[in-house]
Amino acid sequence: MSSYVITGVSKGLGWEFLTQLSANSDNLIIGIVRNKAATDTRVKDELPDRNNIHILEADMTDYQALKAATDKIPELTHGALDYIIANAGVYTDYDAYTAIGGLANDPEGIEREILMLTKVNVIANIHLFNLLIPLIKKGKAKKVITITTGHADLDVVIKHDIEVAPFYAASKAHMNLIVGKFSAQYKREGILFLSLSPGAVDVGKWGKTKLTEEQAAAFGATAQKFMAYAPDWKGPITPEESIRAMLNVIDKASIENGDAGEFLSHWGNKQWL
Repeated sequence: MSSYVITGVSKGLGWEFLTQLSANSDNLIIGIVRNKAATDTRVKDELPDRNNIHILEADMTDYQALKAATDKIPELTHGALDYIIANAGVYTDYDAYTAIGGLANDPEGIEREILMLTKVNVIANIHLFNLLIPLIKKGKAKKVITITTGHADLDVVIKHDIEVAPFYAASKAHMNLIVGKFSAQYKREGILFLSLSPGAVDVGKWGKTKLTEEQAAAFGATAQKFMAYAPDWKGPITPEESIRAMLNVIDKASIENGDAGEFLSHWGNKQWL
């Protein structure tokens, strides 16, 4: 039996991780969400009879709430843990379609967004890992996965002039480095830390956001740059495709293969689309 802690399982990629991994009755899945009642209801309605799913409640940015949730995990997993999948994160429309200079007249907004993204996408995961490392040390797989984004690849940003989402990308690049630092400390103990990008995934937002004329132009320009980067790209993939691909990478990744602390795509390399 393998045990998993997955954050942000109420929807999107987190829900798909929960769905695919819980399909194996030998797996024990622990999901951490902000609204336990709503997620319990969804599990009951959509995944009936899966007794290997346990939902815990915590706001990831509230350390005491997160600690209270993680304190319940040893009893569920008999004192050990095989996998952490740090999926919970935030991506906002504030800078999604805007170059950094386009926000120059909103210094308060810049500070607000950067601090919020850092708190959710970086600090919350640091606390999660520190709280659960003692259990991971006793696990069999000893794998800690952080969901990141290809937007955080500095080489691609520079080569293809990817202007949009500067603060979101920076928060993920920040976390990628933190993953490397965790790896530097714990690799010697056999713990694999890995940053993994899901690719461009349709989680229900594509085409549903009403864009201003300026935002639509930025979106179109970015799409053209994506096509220049990956000429064979056919558009966003489904959550099912993304999670299957990422689970394949997670399964094959190892310290021995040189994957410790790496920043990889759902293809297991640096091809982000």
